[in-house]
Parts: sequence; C-alpha cells; structure tokens
Amino acid sequence: MLAGHAPHAVLLTGPPSVGKRSLSGDLAAGLLCVGAIGEERPCRQCRGCRMVDHGNHPDLHVLEPEGPGGMVGIGGPGRARGVRDLVGDLSLMPVEGGHRVAVVHDAHRMHEDAQSALLKTLEEPPSDTTLILVADDEERLLPTVRSRCARIRLGTVGSRDVERLLEELEVADAPTAARLARLTGGRPGLAVTYATSPEAVAVRGEIARTLLDLLDQGAGTRLRSARDLMARGTTFAALLASSGTDAGEGTAAPDDGDAGAAAGRKASASDRRRALGHVLDVWLDVARDLALAGRGATGSIRDMALLEELVAMAPRLRPGAVDASLTRLTRARELLDANVSPELVLDVALLRWPQATRAA
Repeated sequence: MLAGHAPHAVLLTGPPSVGKRSLSGDLAAGLLCVGAIGEERPCRQCRGCRMVDHGNHPDLHVLEPEGPGGMVGIGGPGRARGVRDLVGDLSLMPVEGGHRVAVVHDAHRMHEDAQSALLKTLEEPPSDTTLILVADDEERLLPTVRSRCARIRLGTVGSRDVERLLEELEVADAPTAARLARLTGGRPGLAVTYATSPEAVAVRGEIARTLLDLLDQGAGTRLRSARDLMARGTTFAALLASSGTDAGEGTAAPDDGDAGAAAGRKASASDRRRALGHVLDVWLDVARDLALAGRGATGSIRDMALLEELVAMAPRLRPGAVDASLTRLTRARELLDANVSPELVLDVALLRWPQATRAA
C-alpha cells in the first residue's frame, strides 16, 4: 500500500491484542509521511510523522466508541461524535494539502444506522483519502461495508515470537517472557501489557482462581460472588489502562495514571461493561484450559500456574459441560457487546457455570 496506490478503504480484522491498532497507526503515519517516499514511509522524523505520533495531525481523523454503551453511533448535532461528524470532516479540504486518513476503532461496535451512514463515503470517498476500519469481529459489519474494503486479517503469533518481542523491548526476562507468551496465547499486545503491569497478572490470577472455586459452589454463593468479581474486573481494567494500553490495543491510560483511584471511583455503565468484558475474557481462558485438562492435553494449557487445580477439577465435571460453557461464555461476550445489562450477563453466566461433582 505504501509502495503503490493505497486502497480507499481498509478493514483490519482479527482478535483483540494482536496489533490491529498499532498497524492502523503505522499505516496512517506512512500515508501522511512527508519525509520519505514509497515503502520507505513512515520516516518517523518528519513533521507529518511527528504530528501523527502526538495525535494532533489535522488530516488524521479518528473515531472511537463513546457513551455508556461504548458504541460508535451516527453522531450529529447534540449527540456524541459519530459517523456523520467523521463524514463532515472528510468533506473539507486537507489542511496539509496531501493525503487524509480516517480511522474507525472498534468498528464492529458501529450501530447499523452508523454503518449505513458510512456507506456512501466508502462507495465514493474523497480523493486522496483512506478509511481504515479496525474490527475484532468483521461478521458484525454489514456485508455491504465489508465488500467495499480491502481486508487484512491479523492473527495470533507463535509463542517464541512473543518471547522475542518482550525481550527486545526489555520488559521481561526470558522466563517471564516465556510464561506471558504462553498465558496470552500469542497475543503480543496483551503480553506487553502484562509485562509492564505485573499487578494486572496477579489480579487476573485471582479472577481465574475464583472462577475455579465457584465450580464447587451452589447458586447462592455464586450470585453473592458477582459483586466481588465485578470489583476485581474493575481493578483489572484500571491496571491494564494504567499500563498505557487497554488489553494491549493502545487505549490511552487515565489522566491520573492511578489504577487504584480509577478502580475506586463509582463505575459508569461503560466502566462496568469494560470490567465484565475482561472477566469474561479470563473466564473463556479458564474454560478452555479446563477443556484441555479434561482431554489430557495439559501441554497446551495456557495458565500453568493453575495446572494442578485444572487437572484435579476436570474429571469432576460431566462430559461436555465445559464445551457447552465455552459456547455460552462466547454468547455472553456477544450479549455484553450488544449492550445487555452487565449485571444480568454476569448472573446468568455464574448460574450456568458447571457444577462439579463431589470429590472422591
């Protein structure tokens, strides 16, 4: 794209924390670079590159989810910034006189009406303009939106590659890098986040152990644990943010930089949704490791710190129970993203978490 002609619209898709946000920033910097040509861009030293790095380039327009639901809306007068505002920005002449770039982060969280409002711009974009859509789940985009974009899918990478990255960045020694590479399942962004926030790794472990303990508990205890799980999720989210990224995708840290203060404030609806999202991500990892332990595939378990507990618990769960839980937890994540009450999603997930049989 940098060596030749950039497409008018690019869809970067793949699981969280694999570098989509970083790649969108690199591509934007390359397209707006004035210090090099072709594939030598971005030079990272020219005026254009410096403005992109500082987040104040007048020809780089970024749209993020906003509001209690954490959605990308249609926007317009009296509403949170949305697609109509982005389209309006692109209707103006470029300030620097060159290329223009628009980036929509978490594009999978665009309302259908917002996607429809973006269609005309995707079909007939202004000259010298590139739109970059960044999405975790491309299936939640309208087929008409997907069909108008050049699609680039990013995936997880090998554990050794993650280890090398952590060592090159000098954020972890070799043993820690190996442990984090395994724990994060080949997601380099998340591995970097964990390496720079060991407190987050500790809270993640507390959440995972709580979920394993609840396999032995009845409905009452499970429901009473909901508040504690949500509190831990809030702390977890704040620690990830204070490390400089939110789950490795580059979300800015809170202004106060204090994870404890962020966790202690009264949580908004979007904060609670974000907190539960992190809990569900850990929950899916625990369920996956339980399923592997039940099949005797302990070599593929990610959280080796829980190996003993996983191996002891797996035989006490009825056949197929964990596989069914993986499906339900995936659905719970989808419902959370669709703005279903986080408290309701959590309560249902707790009640439907498998019940272990008594130990012999």
